[in-house]
Amino acid sequence: MLVLGVETSCDETGAAVVEDGRKIRSNVLLSQVEKHARFGGVVPELAARSHLEGILYVTDSALREAGASPKEIGLVAATCGPGLIGGLLVGLSFAKALALGAGKPFFGVNHLEAHIYANFLAHPEITTPLLCLTVSGGHTDLVYMEDHGKYQILGRTRDDAAGEAFDKVARVLGLGYPGGPYLEKAAQQGKPGTPLVRTDSLARTYDFSFSGLKTALINRVHHYRQKNEELPVADLAATFQQQVVTILLERTFRAVDNLGIKTVLLSGGVAANGELREGFAREAAARKIRFFCPPLELCTDNAAMVAACGYFRFRDGGSSPLDLPAFPRLSWKLKA
Repeated sequence: MLVLGVETSCDETGAAVVEDGRKIRSNVLLSQVEKHARFGGVVPELAARSHLEGILYVTDSALREAGASPKEIGLVAATCGPGLIGGLLVGLSFAKALALGAGKPFFGVNHLEAHIYANFLAHPEITTPLLCLTVSGGHTDLVYMEDHGKYQILGRTRDDAAGEAFDKVARVLGLGYPGGPYLEKAAQQGKPGTPLVRTDSLARTYDFSFSGLKTALINRVHHYRQKNEELPVADLAATFQQQVVTILLERTFRAVDNLGIKTVLLSGGVAANGELREGFAREAAARKIRFFCPPLELCTDNAAMVAACGYFRFRDGGSSPLDLPAFPRLSWKLKA
């Protein structure tokens, strides 16, 4: 079955055609980074208008690149949440109209689930059950996946997500936007120093908290500036990155050990971070378990992962109603 996926949850306008949930036939993406860079973050209204301008283009391009017509598409899948409400409504409304006009079934995809399926696209050998850490700008979730559509949330962030913390710290350090890649680049030139936070109040849980770590970094920056001392940007970036990665690794592999997990995945935009990927590979190898992460182009938001997720969910549970609303705060427990 060919599935047309549509992604408009944040600042990437995407459309893709995926075959049987595993093979990418096309994956077209329009980035809005340059439009939002001067604001230092995503402007929701601007993002929604940009999605409206680009949705027809990316869909037409995806179909042409895949060599498929709307009649050959077996399912139309679109992100229904979580995300920015304006952008979600653009993609969701467009996908519903396309499905209705072509006489095809429609499925509303949970964006958090879709990130996991980026791994299924890149690594066909993946099977369930598995453990996945999804790390992005808005979410840091540790999820046990028993089977397709069957999840148990082991831990999640209680404040800033890891990607959000990276972006905010990059801004404080005067680095570029989006902050994550720039902070990683700066960290490669520095050396980790004294830990920013010495205690971890959530150490006995699987939950995450990065707000205190971010505040400690900001306080250290203020300390340097108050003394008119040169700011060691690279060293501070390396220190912050190391502590975030250490927390992510500790929580994930403690769950691996406690639950006897044999397959662990990494997904989401922050999964592109080199230190995090290397840490996961090292810890998985030490335990002789399987580790998978998506290629860099599938870590960030894209429509191929939406199409893949839609395929498996539709296969096992049927279509979504055409009156399905957008859910800006959609949780794992709410099934579309």
